[in-house]
Amino acid sequence: MNKPLHSHLSRRERQIMDIVYRLGEASVADVADRIDPDPGYDSVRVTLGILEKKGHVKHRQDGRRYVYSATVPHEKASRSAMRNLLGTFFHGSPSRAILALLGMSKLSAEELEEIATWIEEEKKSHE
Repeated sequence: MNKPLHSHLSRRERQIMDIVYRLGEASVADVADRIDPDPGYDSVRVTLGILEKKGHVKHRQDGRRYVYSATVPHEKASRSAMRNLLGTFFHGSPSRAILALLGMSKLSAEELEEIATWIEEEKKSHE
């Protein structure tokens, strides 16, 4: 079984990956400007280098600066993170995770209707 893509990232590495995914591609300065409290330019530069060695990002040169982008599409990384979350906290059960989410949040009638529609569509796809 493949190791989940984000299971071995530190908190700071996950923060940086979130920014890279959100922006599509980002320079060190782009990332440093979006982290609060500011970790400092050099810290972000080093962490992006680590992420590149781990295979999570790649870079291209744009003048004197490096511009980083993710090596794995966001959707694939999200699915991997969700599988890890399900396995770690919900014994691999999506229904347990959904029930936990429903139990902790105050959903509006519109949100509940949207969820009900998705469930119906999912049921139809299994028929």
